[in-house]
Amino acid sequence: MPLTGIRVLDLTRVLSGPFCTALLADMGADVIKVEAPEGDSVRGQGAIKDGLSWYFAQFNRNKRSIRLDLRKPEAKPILTRLIEQSDVLLENFRPGVLARMGFDESRLQALRPSLVVCSINGFGSTGPYKDRPAFDFIAQAMSGFMSVNGGSDDPPMRSGLPISDLVAGLYAALSIAATVPHARATGQGQRAEVSLTNGLVSLLSYIATNYFATGTAPPRSGNDHPIAAPYGLFSTRDGQIAVAPADDAFFRRLADALDAPELKTDPLYATQSARVANRAQINAIVGGKLAAGTTSHWVDVLNNAGVPCGPVNSVAEVFHDPQIRAQDMIIDVDHPNHGTVRMLGFPIKLSATPCRVRRPAPGLGEHSDEILAELGFAASERQAWRQSGVI
Repeated sequence: MPLTGIRVLDLTRVLSGPFCTALLADMGADVIKVEAPEGDSVRGQGAIKDGLSWYFAQFNRNKRSIRLDLRKPEAKPILTRLIEQSDVLLENFRPGVLARMGFDESRLQALRPSLVVCSINGFGSTGPYKDRPAFDFIAQAMSGFMSVNGGSDDPPMRSGLPISDLVAGLYAALSIAATVPHARATGQGQRAEVSLTNGLVSLLSYIATNYFATGTAPPRSGNDHPIAAPYGLFSTRDGQIAVAPADDAFFRRLADALDAPELKTDPLYATQSARVANRAQINAIVGGKLAAGTTSHWVDVLNNAGVPCGPVNSVAEVFHDPQIRAQDMIIDVDHPNHGTVRMLGFPIKLSATPCRVRRPAPGLGEHSDEILAELGFAASERQAWRQSGVI
C-alpha cells in the first residue's frame, strides 16, 4: 500500500487528529493510537450498538491501540521509545503541552532526527489567541465561515458537519504525505502545523478574493450563488431540485432545456453579470418552468442537456443512491464481539494500491503488549507497568 512501512505515533483524540490518521492508516500506515486510561472520549459518543461506538469505529479503523498513562513518570521511557521508532508524531494538544511533558522540538529532534511532527490546534502556535481553547463551533464562528452561511435575513449559520475538524484532518494528512518523503530522503524531519481556524479561512475562496478586490464583504445569499444566477434550489411539482448553470454556456443549455431559447439573447439575462443583477426575475422564470414537472423528470431532462443538477437527497437517500453504492462509499466491516459495522468507504480511489480495511477499530489498549514487545521491552517490564497502572 502507498504508506506501508511508515509508522505514525498518534497522540490525538476526538476528531481532527483521528480523522487524519484514519486516512493515513487506510493507505497502509502503521498507526499506533496512544490512549489515556479512560480512552478516547469518542468511544462513548454517537450511536452505541452491541457495546461499540460506530462513530469511534469509523474514525479509528486500521489502527492499533496502546493504553498509556502519560501522567505517570514511568510512562516517559515508553513514549521515548515510541518516538525513536516512529516516522511521524501527530498531536492535537494546546501549543506548548508536549514541551511541558519534556518533549520540546530539540528533544524530539535528538531522539529521531528524521521525525515529522504534525500539530493540530485551534488557532496556531503563535499570535494572541494561541493559548485559547477551541472547538469546531468556535472555529466556524471566528473564521468567517459561519458568517457566509444562511439567508440574507437569517442569523449566521454553522455547517451541520464539524467542518473545521475534518478540514484540519485533511490538511494534516496532506502535510504528512508531503513531508515524510523529504525526511526519508534527507534524514531531516520538520514540524508541520494545522489549525482549525486557518483551515476554514483557507476555504473562503472567491468570497475572500472579492473582499480583497472590493473591500466589501458579501451578504449571506442562502442557496443562491453570490456571483452566479440562476443557481440554487428550485421547487418542482413534487419536491426540490438543485440547479447549477455556472457560466453563460451552461445557462444557454438550461434555456434550451426549458424551451425558453429567448432567454439566451435577452439583454437582461444573456450574461452572468446581467443575470446576477436581475436574479429575482430570472429565478422566477426558471422556477416557474421547473414547477411544472417532477424532480425526476427535470433531473433527466437537464442532465441530458448537460446542465449540472440533482435532487436534494436526505442522508437515507444518499446511501440508497445507485451511484454512491457503485462507488463503494458504504462498506461493512466485521468487528469481533460487535458484529458487522457499516461505515463510510474510501473517497480516494487508487488503481494499483487501493485503500482497504486491514483491521477494525481497536479495543482500548488491545495492542499494548504487542507494541511494547515490538519496541523491545521485556515481559517483566510490561507486567510491572501493568501492575502500577502505567499501561
